[in-house]
Amino acid sequence: MTLFKQLSLGSKAALAALMVFVSMIISRSFLAETLELRPWRWLFHLQVALFVNLLMLVGSFYIWRSTVSNLGHSLTRQSLCFQLWKLAIMVFLALAHSSFLTMLFLVAEEPYLFSLAAYSCLGAYIIMLFFLCVLGGMEQAYQLLAWRSSRMVGSLDKSQKPLLRPILVVIVTAVLSVVGLLNAAQPPIVKTVRVPIHQLPSSMNDLRIVLLSDIHLGPTVGRTKMEMFVRMVNALQPDITVIVGDLSDSKASVLQTAVAPLGQLRARLGTYFVTGNHEYYTSDVSNWFALLESLQVKPLHNENVKISASQAQHGGDGDSEDWICLAGVDDIEADKWQYSGHGMDLVKALEGCSADHTTILLAHQPLAAKRALQERPDINLILSGHTHAGQIFPLNVAVYLLNPFFAGLYQVGQTTFVYVSPGTAYYGIPMRLGSRAEITELILQRLP
Repeated sequence: MTLFKQLSLGSKAALAALMVFVSMIISRSFLAETLELRPWRWLFHLQVALFVNLLMLVGSFYIWRSTVSNLGHSLTRQSLCFQLWKLAIMVFLALAHSSFLTMLFLVAEEPYLFSLAAYSCLGAYIIMLFFLCVLGGMEQAYQLLAWRSSRMVGSLDKSQKPLLRPILVVIVTAVLSVVGLLNAAQPPIVKTVRVPIHQLPSSMNDLRIVLLSDIHLGPTVGRTKMEMFVRMVNALQPDITVIVGDLSDSKASVLQTAVAPLGQLRARLGTYFVTGNHEYYTSDVSNWFALLESLQVKPLHNENVKISASQAQHGGDGDSEDWICLAGVDDIEADKWQYSGHGMDLVKALEGCSADHTTILLAHQPLAAKRALQERPDINLILSGHTHAGQIFPLNVAVYLLNPFFAGLYQVGQTTFVYVSPGTAYYGIPMRLGSRAEITELILQRLP
């Protein structure tokens, strides 16, 4: 106990985060089998939110020490400017921490201003923490080099040094945050990609598929943006429209009016949907399936449709040889959330899809695409999302390293392609740095 009292606040927060993480393991390993499904999911959601906030608390203490505590040596602590600065940093950190609570309690047809402010602060928090750590590391490295070369670190007035780093970081954070907010506020770009497809029926040459992914209806994305996406898709006059997961971040009953514009999508051969990991986070997948079907959006729940040049046929073998197989699999995280009857089942999804016909697979995560190709290398095209192309710097680097496919078109072998959408909107944080939201128009072209 004496040792615990001697720990810094940041160390205490890190220790608390470790304890919550252990409780999450216990919850996943033991409580999932004893508690009813709904209470267990709520408990696990709260554990995750608490764990993330405790980790953020470690960063918040570092930000506070760097931008407030260290300035006390250079500024008069009782001055009005210093007090206003403390208040601004305090409000900024409080808003960043409250962002996760808005996901639970502040979701409606259109985003609340508080939610937008909270998630904007979360984005700025990530940028600020990154640059504080980078500059702090550079400063430590310089001091180490100066010490090793027996030189005094005196090129800068010591009374000014505590001011330089926080001021520089705040300026960089503010500029990048504004750029990110403006970038995310723009309509998604429409990107046209031509994909050569082996065995594509001649009657389906130049088939147009419009790809949407990661819309994330929730605390910062609402009906207005959905209406814009639908108008942009309809303007492309697609043959097929597909939504490859992470459509929502809350329950169907809460977002029913926000998602309603999907019913206005016009695709000659149908609109199709597969689940992403966030659909399972909502604990409301069955209700989402029912709502989407009422909007003429067909969920592909480990199943496929046979699509000819004139119609789509659910299941069966098709009445002729002139068809392609459009299949969809559940997200790979369904099993982690104890969803009975859900989970990636490639064998079931591709039942009736032979190697003699063109096969297109919808799979939310690039990791699922990789697994599918390991099992069925004859798949011609896989459409995925999930990565957001990193969404904001510096997360781009981590996302790139953690996924087998990052963003854009990849050729795997001679006849197989994978396309990963960078997302049609954004998740939570209304910013994009180093990425751009996209609606993808894929034009399938028959190989001779």
